[in-house]
Amino acid sequence: MPAPDDWYPLFPNPVVAESLLDRLINSSHQVIMNGPSYRPNKRPKGPTTPTEPPQQ
Repeated sequence: MPAPDDWYPLFPNPVVAESLLDRLINSSHQVIMNGPSYRPNKRPKGPTTPTEPPQQ
């Protein structure tokens, strides 16, 4: 993750960047998570066999 100092170029106005980043950084908590990702478990599973379209 980039350091907050690297975020300043993302904002066109340095005053706005300073204001936003000051509020974000001073009210945030850093959470470091080690281990496997849970994303594969939450991925929707597609149908294994093609289904017929609904009849009208």
